[in-house]
Amino acid sequence: MNMHVITFCIGLLGLLVFALGLAVSLQRASTQTNFGYTPDPTDRLYKLVRAHGNAAEYAAMLAVLMLLLAGRAPGPFITWTCVAATVARYLHAAGMILSPTLDRPYPLRFAGALLTYVTGLILAVAVVLAGVRGEV
Repeated sequence: MNMHVITFCIGLLGLLVFALGLAVSLQRASTQTNFGYTPDPTDRLYKLVRAHGNAAEYAAMLAVLMLLLAGRAPGPFITWTCVAATVARYLHAAGMILSPTLDRPYPLRFAGALLTYVTGLILAVAVVLAGVRGEV
């Protein structure tokens, strides 16, 4: 059961990255901006590009860590940590897009970033420990 939850989380991370990529493409089309963006922290295209880039930076590593842990029949703590990490990435993306400006803190973005760091570190340490024990 836990493996199914973790697999679902990995799928949701992939969905986030590709949905944000599509949102960038649609915004580019609507603004007729084929290349680059204006580095204006209030510009929707800029926020979408940064949300997509940030999601891509973290989702891949989180997915790898989750995949490694899913293969060793993880307990509830690791499973819930994977769920929390997935929620964190969605919170962060929403915080970047909904924030009036990226040059000031925004609660969703902050919560998503903090939760990403905490859960990512937990998952990384769990993989290291599993590797030391010869479990992965």
